[in-house]
Amino acid sequence: MIDALLLTFIFLVAGVISVPIASRLGLGSVLGYLLAGIIISPILSILNVDLASVQNFGELGVVLMLFLVGLELEPKKLWAMKTRLLGLGGGQVALTALFIMGASMMLDQSWRISLAVGLILALSSTAIVLQTLGEKGLMRSDGGQASFSVLLAQDIIVIPMLAFIPLLATPELLSALNHAAEQASAHGSSWNLLEGLSTWQITLVTIGAIITVILGGSYLSSPIFRFIASAQLRELFTATALMFVIGTTLLMSVVGLSPALGTFLAGVVLANSPYRHELESDIAPFKGLLLGLFFMTVGAGINFSLLADHLISIISLTLGVIVLKMAALLMLGSLFKIRGADKWLFALGLAQAGEFGFVLLSFTESNGVIPKALADQLLLVVALSMLLTPILFILYDRYLAPHYLKDKDDQPQGVGMPGDKKIIIAGSGRMGSLIDRMMSLAGYDTTVIDYSTKQLRTLQRFGVNNYFGDVTRPELLHAAGIEDAQLLIVAIDDPEQISKLIKYVMEHYPHLHVISRAYDRHHVYDLWSYGCRDIIREVHDSSLRMGRSAFEALGIPQENAEKMVDLYRQHDQDAMVAVADAHKIGVPAHENSHYIAKVKAFLEASDPEIKTQMQAYRDTK
Repeated sequence: MIDALLLTFIFLVAGVISVPIASRLGLGSVLGYLLAGIIISPILSILNVDLASVQNFGELGVVLMLFLVGLELEPKKLWAMKTRLLGLGGGQVALTALFIMGASMMLDQSWRISLAVGLILALSSTAIVLQTLGEKGLMRSDGGQASFSVLLAQDIIVIPMLAFIPLLATPELLSALNHAAEQASAHGSSWNLLEGLSTWQITLVTIGAIITVILGGSYLSSPIFRFIASAQLRELFTATALMFVIGTTLLMSVVGLSPALGTFLAGVVLANSPYRHELESDIAPFKGLLLGLFFMTVGAGINFSLLADHLISIISLTLGVIVLKMAALLMLGSLFKIRGADKWLFALGLAQAGEFGFVLLSFTESNGVIPKALADQLLLVVALSMLLTPILFILYDRYLAPHYLKDKDDQPQGVGMPGDKKIIIAGSGRMGSLIDRMMSLAGYDTTVIDYSTKQLRTLQRFGVNNYFGDVTRPELLHAAGIEDAQLLIVAIDDPEQISKLIKYVMEHYPHLHVISRAYDRHHVYDLWSYGCRDIIREVHDSSLRMGRSAFEALGIPQENAEKMVDLYRQHDQDAMVAVADAHKIGVPAHENSHYIAKVKAFLEASDPEIKTQMQAYRDTK
């Protein structure tokens, strides 16, 4: 018990100290966790900690992350991504594997080993890239979306890799492993359900496991969660959510499939579930902690004695892998018309090897494909490339992105950022483009900024000149002339980015009138607390108009329908004001008992009168 507590305390202290320092220095949380693992590695060696077991536990963080990613994707959206999944993702794996295979053969490795190495190193780190893109607000950029497509394709491709790689085994390595395998089997039973089955039986078991996940998520999850919710114990719901994810992971593991892919599939199945948001909020904290543990074990697992013995060769191999992957990614980026800063984000972000490399290297070694000495060196290459990834993001963030922002060739309209316009519109999507159109027709000049070059180039074809960049960056706001602006209209579609922008602007430019889009009423409360006083809920007005149309379709005269909608609008505004002081930033509404009590009290006091007035308008012809 004391050993477990001590080990837990060491990891927690390392993370709590290292990550805030790394984040404050602009290095990001991932590099902080990796450095924390490196720092505590001598202590773990002294305590004789089984780092592989700890890392296996930490890999649950990757599994949980992919489950949460799946929750954000509806199946129809996944089908809509098929071109990028097959073309961009499949092309990246194939092209990168060929490049690395060719380089490996030039280093006198056999074609079998070279192909296996190429396939393993073609994969990138889903955990690091998605975590970093999310932290930096780059997920919705063209480069971020392309990176996500490739990472998703890689996770899917892992399954055929697991089936194909054993075919590359060499007789020499297999014969050396037979004796060890016989001894290992004598010490305990295997948890692999596929052991001893014929090919057609393996196929049936594999398909059955996938169908179980799909049917279980579609038909069993809702009744189970309804039953658990009836107990009204939040911790029980959290336990059920973890049970569901870990059960899926276990099922995928015992049938030889990728646990990450299995939980991702489970997440996709539950994307339309009414419990989706509850699942996300319950699992997110565990995902963050376990991902941090995983990254620390990667840092602690670096074999510095082997690294010291082969320092030049391992560093050269690591840099060579990064360069080859960047070359392949830049070629694909050009082919798929990913341009400017987005292409470099795409190339730099995916240039590392991935966490699946640790799994696949162990798999190839145990199947007689790659000798242990080479596998140990490649483990260092994978770890070092992951360690260098945050630095590549810093290179993009500090040098490449600002360069393309200033470079007139990257501006879709071919001119520099103006600093003399009095109206700045952040976002040129559905809301921003309509607002810009209204402003221009009224004779106002605007500066419209969006992070999607695809969106900007589309609008350019219709004669609309907008500007590229991350509007949450202070230097970009300065370039847009925010010091002299009269009005900032925030129309971007990411609530977290909106909050980040509003908080910064209200702190540094309190004189500026800001009109902001809000995701929902709770987002309104967040923005209000930051100082914004002109907030528009993105679906509020359209919902009221639809309600009015519904009243008219039911035979209520137009004048009465408008009065009913106006009455509801005022009632809704009064409700927001009445309960606003109970809102707490960062606390979900369903967890805020004070907020819930105030909402219930207000509705009980005001609903009867509103119902009477609404029904009077309804019955008046």
